[in-house]
Amino acid sequence: MVATMAPMTAERRAQIVPPARDQAELGPDDLLHSANAGVVVEKVGQLRSELRNEGRMFAREVARHVNARQVGAATAFVYEETFGVEDRLHFLIHLRSLDTYYALVEMGDQDRAYRESIARERVQTEGGGGAWDRLFVNGSLRSTVLLPRPWGDLAGELAASINRSLAGEASALLYEEVFGAADRLHWLIHLKDLTAYRRLLDRGIFDAEGRPGTFVDGSITDVALTPHHWGLYATRQHGSGGASQPG
Repeated sequence: MVATMAPMTAERRAQIVPPARDQAELGPDDLLHSANAGVVVEKVGQLRSELRNEGRMFAREVARHVNARQVGAATAFVYEETFGVEDRLHFLIHLRSLDTYYALVEMGDQDRAYRESIARERVQTEGGGGAWDRLFVNGSLRSTVLLPRPWGDLAGELAASINRSLAGEASALLYEEVFGAADRLHWLIHLKDLTAYRRLLDRGIFDAEGRPGTFVDGSITDVALTPHHWGLYATRQHGSGGASQPG
């Protein structure tokens, strides 16, 4: 018996790894993302490998709750590292403004369904049950707050160069950390799919040659993130074939 693989087209790649917007049942006017948000909060946590399934289900449950209760004020997406550390999740929470932070805090105090979700036992061990915090490695959760940075300097020129030369394949936005390291910039580069990364490298946009002293040596790093979806290597959604189980 001989099987022939279907050609790997852009449409098929999008079916295999759906875009992050598919995680939120929101219309275009209510969807916040890195191009229209006033603030982006990146929250990163390392799941315990034996609880990778439960951890991803918890992450998607929290994101779904935020998206349903904070329409037009906050939109959350769940990503994981593509080629980095396995079972490391990234929440990208897009806020209308810093003032939205208070609405999220208030949700934890007044939203009964959200409180029940957070308090629910998700882990059973010999020592008893545990809530969501047992899903993550101790001390691994951290948050980074990013604000859009006005263009007009070299960092903005680099982003503009990506947008010009890879229109339709890549879009770059420039952010800077607040409440963290001073002068630390973040380019959020959105790729149509991973095949566009090769073309991004070929442009040599971030090559340091010709710009000595602009960036601290060794400080430019790349992290590739893939939107979480239930077909990914580790998880199955509740109700898919009965009980949840490793994929």
